[in-house]
Amino acid sequence: MTRKAETSVPIHPVLSERWSPRSLDEEATVTIEDLTAMLEAARWAPSANNVQPWRFIIARRGDENFTKIVATLAGFNKTWAPKASAFVVIVADMKHRDGSDRQISLYDSGLAAAHLSLEAHHRGYVVHQMAGFDKPLMKSEFTIADGFDPIVIMAIGTKAPLENLTDPALLERETAPRTRLAIADLIISGSI
Repeated sequence: MTRKAETSVPIHPVLSERWSPRSLDEEATVTIEDLTAMLEAARWAPSANNVQPWRFIIARRGDENFTKIVATLAGFNKTWAPKASAFVVIVADMKHRDGSDRQISLYDSGLAAAHLSLEAHHRGYVVHQMAGFDKPLMKSEFTIADGFDPIVIMAIGTKAPLENLTDPALLERETAPRTRLAIADLIISGSI
């Protein structure tokens, strides 16, 4: 099943065809080369003052990190996400060296996540990003230092048939039309 975005003008297929399915093939794997390429794409994301505030927790199905990450999942993420081939947790360094807040870290870390997601799509994988997890438990399980915040878990895998989703609520979300606000609704000032 493909779910190409309906855009007002044509955009690059790697963008219009990217989406975040929950039906994942629990037998598929991600190669080390492909996972490395995804992390390279994230590493080269734009960064204010080249600070690169993002850090990664890497997990592949079957390893200890994977088990720890699954234990932090919340809600219905517990039902589908463990079928992912790998997880990448994006952790943001939220403090400057002087201890003051670095709010741009969330933006920069989001760019790194976007680059990872697009490289994954380019290589034939899907990525579903989740904020539904127990952040204090994540910090504890991985001994994440003060000033660093886990912001998203990226479930990476290979798309599976829709029938693999047994939860009706998940199936409904998976098959719902893709929608976005119109460009005009996103513009605060100015016009195109």
